[in-house]
Amino acid sequence: MTDNVMPVKDTGQRQTASRTMFIEMLNKKFEKLPDIDKKLFSYGPIYLAGNAGFAGLIANSFFRRVLNVTQGRITSSLPMAVLPFLTTAALYTATVSNPIMSGDLNCPTCVLIRGALVGVVGGGIYPILLALPVNAGLAARYNSAPMPEKGNMMRFWMNLSKPVVRKMYVVLLLQGLFGTYLSSKHFDIYLKMLKIPDSDSEELYG
Repeated sequence: MTDNVMPVKDTGQRQTASRTMFIEMLNKKFEKLPDIDKKLFSYGPIYLAGNAGFAGLIANSFFRRVLNVTQGRITSSLPMAVLPFLTTAALYTATVSNPIMSGDLNCPTCVLIRGALVGVVGGGIYPILLALPVNAGLAARYNSAPMPEKGNMMRFWMNLSKPVVRKMYVVLLLQGLFGTYLSSKHFDIYLKMLKIPDSDSEELYG
């Protein structure tokens, strides 16, 4: 029984060690990249997240107009800018940046799809879903718009959201395109890292 277990443990330890060495190698090669590539890889998600925060403000403005909400401008705007920003940055880092830097994401198509989804979901759909309850609560509090009856709530909010979603189509498209572009550039940087020689004595791109 022991003979059968030990090789499995050894194999697992070797895989963990080789994975750690590969990650360290990528980190060292990352430091050898031109500054423009390092900045794009490090700060790119922040730009995408900034767009998500801006999309949150746009969605918030649309729902405020639909529900005739004039009070609580700062109360509603602050979370609508901050939460999409933090969510999009965390999503992109967790699904694109970190997997690339750990060598777990080697499929270019997968990278593009993940980047596009993060852009659309984190930077478009999430702000819309967040803006609705925030402004619905303000509308109910200040009686700025008639509230639906209990049996008709779902249909009411769906009909209310349709014009806002239509107006947000352009934002969703732009976020998807930017997420795709950013992820493609990050994968190009990853490929560039792989081409850098391991030896410090060799030229970077020789």
